[in-house]
Amino acid sequence: MADNTVTDETSTASAEFAFTPEQQELRAAVRRFCAEHSDEATVRRLMKSTPAFDQKVWLRLGSELGVLGLGVPEALDGSGGGIVDAAIVVEELGAALFCGPVFGTLALSIPALVASPDTPARTETLGPLVAGVRTAAFAIPDRGGRFAADAVTLRANASGDTWTVSGTVERLVDAGAADDLLVVANGPGGVALFVVDATGSGVERIALSTMDSTRPQAAVQLVDAAARPLAGPAETPWICERALRVGAVLLAAEQVGGGRHLLDLSVSYARERLQFGRPIGSFQAVKHRLADMLVDQEHARSAAYHGAWALQDGTDDPAVAASIAQAICSAAYTRIAADTIQVHGGIGFTWEHQAHLYFKRAFTDAALLGSAEEHRDRIAELVLDTHTGDYEVVVATGRS
Repeated sequence: MADNTVTDETSTASAEFAFTPEQQELRAAVRRFCAEHSDEATVRRLMKSTPAFDQKVWLRLGSELGVLGLGVPEALDGSGGGIVDAAIVVEELGAALFCGPVFGTLALSIPALVASPDTPARTETLGPLVAGVRTAAFAIPDRGGRFAADAVTLRANASGDTWTVSGTVERLVDAGAADDLLVVANGPGGVALFVVDATGSGVERIALSTMDSTRPQAAVQLVDAAARPLAGPAETPWICERALRVGAVLLAAEQVGGGRHLLDLSVSYARERLQFGRPIGSFQAVKHRLADMLVDQEHARSAAYHGAWALQDGTDDPAVAASIAQAICSAAYTRIAADTIQVHGGIGFTWEHQAHLYFKRAFTDAALLGSAEEHRDRIAELVLDTHTGDYEVVVATGRS
């Protein structure tokens, strides 16, 4: 997006929400990549496979396109750019229902590692993730999208310079195929952040049956699994909060992409499907439903990119912006997904139609990193904590 434009000598800035030509080309490149590697037939094939993604395609995302390193400084072998650039990529991946560890690796683990102290363990873990050589999942306990230190169930023990982690994580997105597990565990001095080799001894992963087969989850059992410390008790809470905010905004961008695809699908079908010799899009009930879907979609898009921009530039309260993005985008995506099935009528309920794949992704995403209701409650808390007149947030929740 274009940088803030200073309008006077007092540095009062007006923000222009416009994508740069470079960002437009980035979007086009990722869209072409998805058209080649994430068509409907490929998605259906991958969601039944183990692992549920193409490792060669994931490698190309990192090494050829370099999009896994967006938001990662070049000094850390990243591609530079910022969260807005990463949001563009994730939006396009969401529109194509891309099968891969986008949530665990790109949305959570990489931002957490970027925020971690500069240590050999951080360098050795981050580089392969950015390159697409390895993948990761982040076992971070949250309550309504906020880091919940009191919900940490893992325990870290030290013997000299050697650390081990034990405990159970009941549900972890992308854990089944992850090469590395970032975990938060209770240690001698408090909660700390560690990385565990998911393929090492003492690690057992059990695949779970989930509604959305394109986003697999697994239960993880750790028994004295070797771990390397990434951050201590002083830094870990802040790192986790940062990762959750970035994850919430990138998840919102994915929801925007999925909603956009479903809206385009519905409009196209309403133009082509005939009843009584007329396109069904000419009937008032369908026309109004499509209009409501468009309002939801545009509202969500604005909220998601405002959140990305706020986290990138620090111009607005990042906690408020991230919660607004999730509150709006989760609700919008689930409504659009449900309305898409209604617009398509009988065919929309069939296994053969792609609508149900997005419907399942929409409702799965809505359960990750806090529900829309939890984020609205959080926004209210944050606003009440601010002095009246200094900060005002209006959250339009769309249709009732």
